[in-house]
Amino acid sequence: MTPTTTWVEPPQVECDYPEADGEPMAESDFQRKPLTYAVEALDLHFQHRPDVYVSGNMFIYYEVGQPGAVVAPDVFVVFGVSKHDRRTFKVWEEGKGPDVVIEITSRQTHREDENRKPTTYRCLKVQEYFQYDPTGDYLRPALKGRRLTSWGGYQAIAARPLPGGNLFLESQVLGLHLRLEAGRLRLFDPTKNTYLLTYQEEARARQEAETRARAALLTHQEEARARQEAETRARAAEARLRELEAELQRLRGPAEEM
Repeated sequence: MTPTTTWVEPPQVECDYPEADGEPMAESDFQRKPLTYAVEALDLHFQHRPDVYVSGNMFIYYEVGQPGAVVAPDVFVVFGVSKHDRRTFKVWEEGKGPDVVIEITSRQTHREDENRKPTTYRCLKVQEYFQYDPTGDYLRPALKGRRLTSWGGYQAIAARPLPGGNLFLESQVLGLHLRLEAGRLRLFDPTKNTYLLTYQEEARARQEAETRARAALLTHQEEARARQEAETRARAAEARLRELEAELQRLRGPAEEM
């Protein structure tokens, strides 16, 4: 009797996708501050959009079973996914990759940001890719942008001038301007004519507004009290004048009778 052979599918080995590479993240203030600003400002800007996820310095895995197929943008925004905390971002689970990426260029990263990462981001269909050099040592100009075209390549986003000689790039995806002012990256909402703030800046601005409102209310109350006191004095003066006129009339009465 010929033995029958039964095919048994080999068990799939679960792949580990690390949350970190074990290397210390060394950053200067020049890189850390604009990174923190951009992530917080964008997160606050889209806080009421449950379908917009903002993060940064997180591993994005883009091939199943290939933990080496990973990139970690400094700042990225994804539209059409749920807003919740993640340990890593797996493209095959989310259904898509980032829509916008901002890289903060440094001496260690500028070559990779300029050469390898654009290829990766193009494959991930990142619609807009921005680079910012806070020291101005590695990029000319210090703020650059690329937009994905219909044929799948990147095309440079033309910088536009601002009064005073500063420049800005328009992000069609975010609906915002990336402005370079005195070498500093700022995000600007042209529909509201305001700059995007971090949580700390927003809290400080709200506190200052409340302080101004309280001061204005106190001034209004003081002015109202002053008006009331003036009106009270005016009524008292009118009453006193009537009393004096009555007294004068009383005194004139007997003399006129004589």
